[in-house]
Amino acid sequence: MTTFIRFARRSRCWAVAALALIAGCVQQEVIAPATERHSAAAHEEGRRIYNFRCYYCHGYSGDAKTLAASFVDPKPRDFQAATPESLPRSAMLKAVRDGRPGTAMAAFAGTLNEREIERVIDFVRDEFIVGKRPNTRYHTAENGWPDHERYAVAFPFATGTIAVDTSWESLNSEQARGKRLYLSACVSCHDRGRVKQMGEPWALRGVSFPLGNYDDERYPSECLGCHERAALAAVPVRVMAEHLPHASDAGDPYELHERVPQIADLTRVEKTGAKLFLDNCAHCHAADGSGRNWRGSFLDPHPPDFTRTEVAATLTRQRVAAAMRDGIAGTSMPAWRGVLSPAQMDAISAYVVRAWGTAGLHRVAHNDAR
Repeated sequence: MTTFIRFARRSRCWAVAALALIAGCVQQEVIAPATERHSAAAHEEGRRIYNFRCYYCHGYSGDAKTLAASFVDPKPRDFQAATPESLPRSAMLKAVRDGRPGTAMAAFAGTLNEREIERVIDFVRDEFIVGKRPNTRYHTAENGWPDHERYAVAFPFATGTIAVDTSWESLNSEQARGKRLYLSACVSCHDRGRVKQMGEPWALRGVSFPLGNYDDERYPSECLGCHERAALAAVPVRVMAEHLPHASDAGDPYELHERVPQIADLTRVEKTGAKLFLDNCAHCHAADGSGRNWRGSFLDPHPPDFTRTEVAATLTRQRVAAAMRDGIAGTSMPAWRGVLSPAQMDAISAYVVRAWGTAGLHRVAHNDAR
């Protein structure tokens, strides 16, 4: 269905990998004093770490029923289905420290200290594996969802009870109202709802903008799911472009950032890096390196805008490779050393510096006034 936003390859969870938590191979277990490990303060510290770094793939309730998880192969661990015996603490500690090659699970040894790793593991074990508890509900007043039950008519479409492509003629008046609400708001996050017909296989492409430009009939149902961030209910893209000075009146403000820089004389290594960048990095950094695509705009802090002169001046192959290898603490930038090889990270670094570093600024259109 064209209604759905398809923004990933199954083999990669890109920067989402920074939020994953999957068990791995067994190593010597690090054991903190039992009274400290199971204190209320330690449990809440683990909850904070999990909710910031792990829920995106593993879910708030540890059951891996998330949008990101649906794109990952192999699937993230469902902690609710595990037992303390089937998933030893030592195995989990190793997975978080070192990552799991061949999966989306990144290594967190360069991001979390040993105490934080133990805290989050003990939280997962106590909260999900042993307690089978729901953790933090997302749709709470604190998260900006007061009285979430008032949207109950849309729940069947978000949960898959009713297929999203059910014909309007087959729905009663309440179900039709729920479908309209789902398509105008909930689809922004719940865009993998159940459908009867999956449609044609998709390929990686620019997403999260209305394809074919604005259409008065199609926009309210199909496009508002992405563009609700503009707080402009059913307002044409041409109006949204007025709020984004770098956007073209003839195009979409998000689509502009999915355009790949055209550099004619890339070396073999740089060409390899360009493909790896588009496959793994452009999800958050945007194809044009600005970080101003739809997904990047949600991150806090935002990805650096490589097209700005002051940022370009800091881009060296060593710095870019180090950021990929170890991640950047306090951001959504994960450590990729468990996913990409040193040679692959070096190729990406070469491409980033060539495309957006100071030597490449004359080749890539950019706007320092943004």
